[in-house]
Amino acid sequence: MKSGRIVMLKRLLPVLAALVLAAPAYAATLGDDGLHKQDWFAITFRDIAEDIEAANEEGKRLVIVFEQRGCIYCRKMHEELLSDPEVADFIKQHFKVVQYNMFGDEEVTDLDGDVLSEKTAARKWGYVFTPTLVFLPDEVPDGVTVRDAAVATMPGAFGKWTFLNMFRWVNEKGYETDEHFQKYHARIIEELRAEGRLDGE
Repeated sequence: MKSGRIVMLKRLLPVLAALVLAAPAYAATLGDDGLHKQDWFAITFRDIAEDIEAANEEGKRLVIVFEQRGCIYCRKMHEELLSDPEVADFIKQHFKVVQYNMFGDEEVTDLDGDVLSEKTAARKWGYVFTPTLVFLPDEVPDGVTVRDAAVATMPGAFGKWTFLNMFRWVNEKGYETDEHFQKYHARIIEELRAEGRLDGE
């Protein structure tokens, strides 16, 4: 009887090992608000100016990500992109990410001082797609809105390299150079192709 159990366990070990290896390294959980969560997302009071300053103190940049309950593209972002260690590790090292609910009621303080709910902030800033990622500058501008201050905005879900390259381009302050994001992205894609690393984009 005992030897039979040992044989069964030996047969199951490769299957269990495969399941462990197949599991995403950074798995998201589903919050009470129906949004997918990463344990490294920042929890703040959503005062944008304070969040920019806090990100600076950590040597990072602030990114706001709008999501909504039931958003299949948000799920795709969490399960396929933010679960990829290459993507997640880069973002965690260089960016402070704060999640917003497109239809949420949490209080938000805009850079111009307006106090809004998440849903009215989304309307004010003109964001209608989820996910939408908003990249903020490292210096707090005076009297402008988040929409006007943003150095880049990424609406929707993209493939790994478009997604990661946007974070890299912002981190390198490509928006201050003559190299538009599309040119930067095309250059990186060619480099990846030359290295044999291109997979599906």
